[in-house]
Amino acid sequence: MRTEDRLPATEERRPDLMRPRMTRTRFWLLGTTIAVYAATVIGVLTTSWLVELDWQVMLFRPYKQWPEFHTFLDYFVVMGQRGPTAVAVAAWLGWCCHRQRTLRPLLVLGTSLLLLNATVGAVKLGFGRLGPHYATTVGSNEMWGTGDIFPSGHTANAVVTWGVLAYLATTPLARRVASLIAAGFAFGVGMTTVYLGTHWLSDVVLGWAAGVLVLLALPWLEPAMARAEVLLLTLWRRVRERRAAAPVPTGPPVAGTPLATPRAARDDELPARETVAVIRPAAAAGRGPDGRPHHPVRQHTVRSERTPVTPVGSRRPPHADRVPRTTAPFGPPAGRGRTPAGG
Repeated sequence: MRTEDRLPATEERRPDLMRPRMTRTRFWLLGTTIAVYAATVIGVLTTSWLVELDWQVMLFRPYKQWPEFHTFLDYFVVMGQRGPTAVAVAAWLGWCCHRQRTLRPLLVLGTSLLLLNATVGAVKLGFGRLGPHYATTVGSNEMWGTGDIFPSGHTANAVVTWGVLAYLATTPLARRVASLIAAGFAFGVGMTTVYLGTHWLSDVVLGWAAGVLVLLALPWLEPAMARAEVLLLTLWRRVRERRAAAPVPTGPPVAGTPLATPRAARDDELPARETVAVIRPAAAAGRGPDGRPHHPVRQHTVRSERTPVTPVGSRRPPHADRVPRTTAPFGPPAGRGRTPAGG
């Protein structure tokens, strides 16, 4: 299926996402979350009873009260760390993109993490609150310092990263189950940071509220994500078309390729005749066409066509004291023995 044929079907599958509606449940959830977020910020800035509760929990030192859980919670808190959780969820959503033939799951994850970094990061740097291990004055809110823990990034990241799976669920049952799992991870990661003493309790409360606000803002960003999906798929299609239209470099045929391998003749096909060049001897003057002298062309003969030559005469080397033989080699020597008859 081509990309241009798939784009309209993608939009038809999600008509409600192009025009997000504010349901009553979502309205009350958004209002409650904003109220909790604002109350937490105001309570910390005014050094109210919320700051006093932070100090009570910090001086209680939970990691010393229950040291047997320390090792396990050191590993469990990774479920809220941005790098490992983003990689794990992105791998699952990448498989969902391949199966559903759409980029929406990865676009939702990327948009949520970008929105989380922009909002939570800005608030962290703006307040500059110091953590429990770096507190300077007992009972103070430790604001406007060099810290960056308010709100808790681990907690907000756990809410957003695992909450995206519930947001992308396709059935009501899957959405409820995924929401419960995401809520369990978010609650566990937040309380683990309080146990380890890396965050105040108010940091965790504000992290929960910040993560929920990011998830509630995703439906308003669906039209932008749909346009981004169309743009990315269009760019990918153009890249593929350019690669297909690029000229293929030609070179000498390599052994084993169809161009270098001779084609076998069929039974009903006559063998093709090849033209053989005839080498003619040079002109009588002994010069070639280019005017340079050449040796006459000699006919080459193979060894089997040569005429054998029989040696004539004696093979013994000549000598000054040697008398040449005049009689047959097996006859009596001249002047010795009997003379011939009639002599």
